[in-house]
Amino acid sequence: MSDKIKKLKEKDKENSYPFNNRELSWMDFNYRVLEEAHEKENPILERVKFLAITASNLDEFFMVRVAGLMDQVHSGYKKKDPSGLTPAEQLEKLIEKTHIFMDKQYSCLSRSIIPALKKHKLFFLKYEDMDDKLKEKCDSYFDNVLFPVLTPLAVDTSRPFPFLANKTLNIAVRLAKDSGDAFAVVQVPSIIPRFFEVSSENGRYFVMLEDIIKNNLNKLFQLYTIEAYADFRLTRDSDLDIDEEAEDLMVAIEKSIKKRQRGEPVRVEIAQKCDQALREFLVDMLKVNEGEIYEIPGPLDLTFLSKFGSIKGCDDLRFEPIKPVTPPADFYGYDDVFEAIREKDRLVHHPFESFDSVIRFVQAAAEDEDVLAIKQTLYRVSGNSPIVAALIRAAENGKQVTVLVELKARFDEENNIVWAKKLEKAGCHVIYGLQGLKTHCKILLVVRREEDGIRRYLHLGTGNYNDITARFYTDIGMFTCRESFGRDASSLFNVITGYSAPPEYLKMNVAPLGLRTFFESMVQREIANAKNDLPSGIIIKVNSMVDPDLISLLYDASRAGVKITLIVRGICCLIPGIEGVSENITVISIVGQLLEHSRIFKFENGGEPVVYIGSADWMQRNLDKRVELVFPVEDEDLKKRVFGMLDIMMNDTINARVQKSDMTYVMIDKRGKQPLNSQLEFYRLAKEALEEVKNDRQQPMFVPKESENN
Repeated sequence: MSDKIKKLKEKDKENSYPFNNRELSWMDFNYRVLEEAHEKENPILERVKFLAITASNLDEFFMVRVAGLMDQVHSGYKKKDPSGLTPAEQLEKLIEKTHIFMDKQYSCLSRSIIPALKKHKLFFLKYEDMDDKLKEKCDSYFDNVLFPVLTPLAVDTSRPFPFLANKTLNIAVRLAKDSGDAFAVVQVPSIIPRFFEVSSENGRYFVMLEDIIKNNLNKLFQLYTIEAYADFRLTRDSDLDIDEEAEDLMVAIEKSIKKRQRGEPVRVEIAQKCDQALREFLVDMLKVNEGEIYEIPGPLDLTFLSKFGSIKGCDDLRFEPIKPVTPPADFYGYDDVFEAIREKDRLVHHPFESFDSVIRFVQAAAEDEDVLAIKQTLYRVSGNSPIVAALIRAAENGKQVTVLVELKARFDEENNIVWAKKLEKAGCHVIYGLQGLKTHCKILLVVRREEDGIRRYLHLGTGNYNDITARFYTDIGMFTCRESFGRDASSLFNVITGYSAPPEYLKMNVAPLGLRTFFESMVQREIANAKNDLPSGIIIKVNSMVDPDLISLLYDASRAGVKITLIVRGICCLIPGIEGVSENITVISIVGQLLEHSRIFKFENGGEPVVYIGSADWMQRNLDKRVELVFPVEDEDLKKRVFGMLDIMMNDTINARVQKSDMTYVMIDKRGKQPLNSQLEFYRLAKEALEEVKNDRQQPMFVPKESENN
């Protein structure tokens, strides 16, 4: 790296800059989540949940990213990524790092989590740890609940190895018979809770479902002697291959979803110290190589810990819940949401302020006789979405309702297909997105007839219209009825739903045709300001920082003297702190009680700072292959509020980690600093703002309607 940096100081002819590999950077992010599982100051059941999150993250990573690299290697693709690694080199490094990571997961479980649970009288028992009374209780549970559900599957010349769906937990069994070994497979039913509470005397005692099954296998295989058994779990390639030119996109996606369960194996987790004959049997049947096998020294599939972390009766072992402020201070005192938005732009910060403000906006539009039309994009919605229910109600009330439902939202395809069909049945115009692009922007347009003409009301945001994730994702939404925003919104929907040419937007910046250019121009302006001794600076908060062209531009800005702070939750391919390249760039990552999801872009702009929020991360897919939306916050009060959010996050001493030039992350040095948890601070501020508004009778805009005549 040192030789490379020397060349960079001289700005070599190739103008090459250092980049971290995307996949390895993602693994570093999952390490940061794992650190939260180790953190003893976190409540124990929250630590349990963090460990479950690392497992869930890793599953999806294998199903999509690792599977993609394997496809590239198998097809002979050898082009290097910006970090200089070929797909084969990436895969080699990734497999090595993943094996180490999974070892650390189970070390965390056995050496940290389990002992801490015991201190709170929560115990996981093995059969050998139980007395006869508890064993009898487990055996009875097997006989009465599990046995009727289980299906032992023999493997022989007439019964081939069964198809095993993605992520299912199974038990391989080796049996002794006269002619040699026999093999069978038993699937652990996912429809039954993974752990069984066997006793609550002097503590709470739990037994894993697979342990109960393994200790009763003789009831399933009565003809032969059981010689060995082992848990195993298969992860399959689950990235959809969709023909976007198909006549019916919904049908094409439905077919692809069915194929997802049948993708090629990319990882096999198997119990450590597995019987050698059983291991050879599984390798042969599953057609995997040694690098794809992960020996696990504990229970497979740690995602079950998510439900364990939510067991009843243990609220004192979890974070104090963040209960969203209702209504947000900006809407206090307004029965009429349209009146509130007419008076000024409104900003809501979720989950500290309730997502009900968004639901209420759609519901009001559905029932208001003066509302003529509603247009909305939906990327991920909940299983019982009040937003969708309100849109259906609006259509039933005769409104023109147009909804873009993104059917290609990864792992939400089935859910979105269900909602698309219900919306169509109710009479809504449903669009499935643009060919070759995912529609990821978050926008809701309400067209209303008023005394002075047609007025357009908007909600624009950084997060999905999902009332469930809005409880634990941090996101920002803005309501406005500014005419310039309304015109842009109408133009955007015309592009999405029809054959309109992309317009010259007045306020909005839209991918894939204009957003990259917008960001480039904003960074270049900061470079010019720095060179002209004008105030300059950049603060960006995103989930991922990957795009090599924009990262290179940030390196250029750093070399020009622009101070840059990046708040990047996950992947960051930029390397900060390199002398002569990125010494003016600071990268921090916030991992805490809530999942950071908002995207914010602040530019110093020569002393007149501007700020934008929106849906786009700095990744090639967001800028070039998606419909994304970034928009300015223009109301001065709201601008100050967003600036304050950034300041608080940059001063977080509890959840923040800073990235070093060697690409490792370390906790913020707390010495001489007041403890600050940015997420809890935002919650405090939201509650405080509402109390101030309630008590302040000098500002008419916040006075409850029932008090106006007092």
